Formats: sequence, C-alpha cells, structure tokens
Amino acid sequence: MPYPKTPGWLDWHPQPSKPRFQLPAGAVDAHCHVFGPGAEFPYAPQRKYTPCDAGKQQLFALRDQLGFARNVIVQATCHGADNRALVDACIASGGKARGVATVGLAISDAELQALHEAGVRGVRFNFVKRLVDFTPKAELMRIARRIAKLGWHVVVYFEAQDLPELWDFFSALPTTVVVDHMGRPDVSLPIDGPQFALFERFMREHPHVWSKVSCPERLSLSGPSALDGEPAPYRDVVPFARRLVEQFPDRVLWGTDWPHPNLKDHMPDDGLLVDFILHIAPTAELQRKLLVDNPMRLYWPEE
Repeated sequence: MPYPKTPGWLDWHPQPSKPRFQLPAGAVDAHCHVFGPGAEFPYAPQRKYTPCDAGKQQLFALRDQLGFARNVIVQATCHGADNRALVDACIASGGKARGVATVGLAISDAELQALHEAGVRGVRFNFVKRLVDFTPKAELMRIARRIAKLGWHVVVYFEAQDLPELWDFFSALPTTVVVDHMGRPDVSLPIDGPQFALFERFMREHPHVWSKVSCPERLSLSGPSALDGEPAPYRDVVPFARRLVEQFPDRVLWGTDWPHPNLKDHMPDDGLLVDFILHIAPTAELQRKLLVDNPMRLYWPEE
C-alpha cells in the first residue's frame, strides 16, 4: 500500500446489514466519499490524515445493497483540490452520481466547465480547523460568485460554536448553501438551548440555507444501542435531526457519509444508519422529500 493510513483509522464496515427500512424508489445517498485508491489517485501532500482506500466499486456496491438509486459524492479533504477520483466516480456511474468538488481560485473557467460536464454541481468550503488550513473568506466569496454562474451551490462544513463568526459570510453567499451534518451540534446540550436554537434561527431567516441531517455516528454520545429490544440507532441525535426535517421539509438532505472518514471509536453499520431515517422522518411524505424530491431538485434539476 503506497500510503500507510493514519494510526487508529477504522476501515469501513465489512458486512453492513440489510436495512429494515425500505427506501422509496429513487432514493439518493446525498453525502458520501471516495478515497483513491491511492495508487491510482494520489492523496494530497498537505492532507491532515491518510484514509483507507475506498473506491468507486465499493461505493456503488454499497449503494445497491442499501437500496439507493443515486449518490452525491463529496470531495474529501485528503484529496485536497485534486478532484480526479471524484470525477472518475461520477463518470463511471453513468449519470447515477453527482459531485461536490473542492476548487481553488486559480481554477480556469474551462476547468470548471469540465467539472460540470462530469457531474459536479457544487463546491465545499471546510471550516473545521483540525481538518484544513484557513482559506481567506474573500477568496471563498470570489469562488462562490464564479460557480454561481453554473447554477452550483456551496456546501459548508463547520462546528456549532463557530456559527456566530461565520453567520455574515454564509448569509452573503450568492448560492444555495448546504450545511453538513446540522452544523455539528453538541447533542448533550438541550435541543431548545441557545446553541441549536441559533442554528434553527439561521435556517429560518435564510431560505437559501439547507441542512444535511446526517452523520449521527459523529454526533452521538449514546452510540448505536437497543431500546426495548429493538435497534435505536444514535437515539440522542434523533430529536435534533427530526426537528429540522419537520421544520424545513423542503430543505433537508441525508447521506451515509461512507466510508466514514477519520472514525476511531466505532465503525457504523450502514444498514443501521439507513434505519435511523425512520426515526427522523416518520411519514412517507417526509421520507420522500428527504431522500428523493430534495436531492433531485438540487442535483438533477433537469429530470
């Protein structure tokens, strides 16, 4: 293996279970990744971690096993702004995958157009300091203005305590803004407390802001556990995600986050993660909006 992975990194779940929840026809896994393989698509020299290889074949096999029809593949920080693995997976999908890339200001209009033709429909701005080095907001805004002309959106990844300092920047972005993983709330705090209330107000006051209600395995303190003899995956995250699904049903997305970057405590069973959806979107209408209508509107608007 050309890239020894970061010590303690867990590989993806070797045998994900078949979900109990049967996904609606056309369901989209709207947040997942591909890593390498490193021998074909090298990892970025400036990366903060080295992942396990997790290529497109494994991703598409998981898609089919879980019952999804499509994927949205998000560029991982370990590949930096080298989007070749992402583009390769989108092209190989035969139209069943769209991409969210990472780009720098130096990218040409022709390169942006090539990404668009490959299936890219957004860029990701990462503000999690332990994962990336700081990029000036003025530079990110210039990128946002350029990609807005293509009809793309901006995906933002940050932690809840940083929302106040990012509020004005996010508000000014000239595109749809999709927040990764509910802005990583501290689920040990009350759902009606000031931290999550601020995020709810942010979404309420900014109709261009969407949220992914994903990654309970990163947010949970209870972990995957049983309740009354039945699986109750990540139940301490359920009230937060369900609140957003019910308040903003037309602006929420869900994804597996496969292959679950940088997890060292436990590797989630992707089948159990799919069953989490039943707890946060309890009706067929909410499930269809979360899994089909919303991602199709954002990533496949032409269909």
